[in-house]
Amino acid sequence: MKRVTSAIAHGHIACAFQSKPEQSRSQRSKHRIGPRSPLTVDLNCTDQFRGATRTVETIEIGTSGIIASRIALGTWAIGGWMWGGSTDIGESVHTIRSAIARGITLIDTAPVYGFGRSESIVGMALSGGLRERAVIATKGGLEWRDGKIWRNSSPARIRKEVEESLRRLGTDYIDLYQVHWPDPLVPIHETAATLAALLKEGKIRAIGVSNYSAAQMAQFRQAAPIHSVQPPYNLFEREAEVDVLPYAAQHDIAVLCYGALCRGLLAGTITAATRFKGDDLRRKDPKFQEPRFSQYLAAVAALDRYARERYGLTVLALAVRWVLGQGNTIALWGARRPAQLDPVNDALGWKLDDEAKRRIDQILLQIVKDPIGPEFMAPPQRGDAGALPASLAA
Repeated sequence: MKRVTSAIAHGHIACAFQSKPEQSRSQRSKHRIGPRSPLTVDLNCTDQFRGATRTVETIEIGTSGIIASRIALGTWAIGGWMWGGSTDIGESVHTIRSAIARGITLIDTAPVYGFGRSESIVGMALSGGLRERAVIATKGGLEWRDGKIWRNSSPARIRKEVEESLRRLGTDYIDLYQVHWPDPLVPIHETAATLAALLKEGKIRAIGVSNYSAAQMAQFRQAAPIHSVQPPYNLFEREAEVDVLPYAAQHDIAVLCYGALCRGLLAGTITAATRFKGDDLRRKDPKFQEPRFSQYLAAVAALDRYARERYGLTVLALAVRWVLGQGNTIALWGARRPAQLDPVNDALGWKLDDEAKRRIDQILLQIVKDPIGPEFMAPPQRGDAGALPASLAA
């Protein structure tokens, strides 16, 4: 059964799915932490957001009983790493709280985003009474040292990361815990069994995987349930349609689509004159290199013209609505400033018809002659980590 509820503006009746009963505060208390250091920011601004929630489309995360918004706030950029350097903590906190005020309840983060910085900022933002209004999705299975990362989803690593994430987030349970990347050096059933145990212990409320194929999900599900999968998916990167989306639909798995705006390309604000600074991953992204860059920019311009002519909206709204029209999907919306959330409502409350979908495909086929996927983002396996010490590559 499709567990997607529509905004009230649609006139639809919301499905009566309820979240699982939460643990008592006494059960959670062992993971509470004290003041965070060295990250500090004035947190006395919660009241301005109370009562400000707007109604948005929601979805049940698989069969977990957890209801979340179909727009999720992605906080990779808030961590700073691979997005041009550190972001302002106060503004980041304000952005997360602004998302909650807009009805965006699902907050996606990961330890590797800024090497703990993103999770710590999320924890700050949700302190002061906002934790119970949010669905926190974080990840594990990556390890790092001296700015280098590699895959490690061993049981010991997963358990260590869960405890560290709980501390940074200032909570004693994680709503959705996802394996960030498959680790070929660790049997899938071992990773899955570890998450199944954490689910039973109440430290996590739902299990997800990220960047997994359908075959890998099938192996995983022999030892643990999967409530969500997180593939890269957007108008330009559609490899997930081959096996991941069909498998998710068949097994009632929610799909969290990261890169819904293709690292900003589909926001409609990037031009040929745009330059990326520091460690911004787009400096190495083949889509942002010629001759492909010109092709993708031309496609964005054509899609924007179509969106304005047909719907009176921008390419950004068109791209996100397209993602939300692909089944039990959630679109990750990255933002570092509250103003970047202003267009959210434009993507809600309407649908693309078949004619529009065909026209979008025609535009892409006509303009993007040399498409390429997001493979450049894959982190190395431990044996391929290059400059890593031999002790870490083992």
